[in-house]
Amino acid sequence: MEAFTDSFRSELLQLMRWRRDVRRFSNEPVNEALLMQCLDTFRLAPSVGLSEPWRILRVTSPDLRQKAIKNYQTANATALEGYSGDKAALYSGLKLSGMSEAPEHIAIFCDDSTAKGSGLGATTMPEMRRYSVVGAINLMWLHARSHGLGMGWVSILDAPKLCDDLDVPKDWSLIAYLCIGWPQANSTTPELETAGWETRRDTLAIETR
Repeated sequence: MEAFTDSFRSELLQLMRWRRDVRRFSNEPVNEALLMQCLDTFRLAPSVGLSEPWRILRVTSPDLRQKAIKNYQTANATALEGYSGDKAALYSGLKLSGMSEAPEHIAIFCDDSTAKGSGLGATTMPEMRRYSVVGAINLMWLHARSHGLGMGWVSILDAPKLCDDLDVPKDWSLIAYLCIGWPQANSTTPELETAGWETRRDTLAIETR
């Protein structure tokens, strides 16, 4: 195995620090070749039983995009009802989606019924297929960030309705709805921390048993 240098390791950690959930995008389009290069990193990702359960849908239809945005707006309004007082006021001011501005919308699914991998590792823990998809997304995220691209993961959604609107197979589970584009600004501090929603722990709690 080729040894990595201290410089490489330092830069890799720096890349991880710069990997942030982006909600504010410029209107500059993403080069097609670069987008495909980022998505191609899925082929490098590990997966349980080599099942490669990820299914990728690029959402370009204005109608489908609008349905996804409406889905978010409805879910976000419902989520707001779960807060009160200062927390509700803070929540209502957060920018939790860049769907209206992002040039690229990518929906990532897990094929829960894939025969690939013959069930190895997923028979006892079927959720491992979904974890495999999440791991692949993180690899793509880091690669996109290394090129200066920003990515936002929209989690405030009615997933079953969005699956219906996108007309995907019933055995596909929505894992991520991703917005990709060029960020208006870059920061190593999460926007939720900047807004005062939450703070990052200074230390990692590790138990030994």
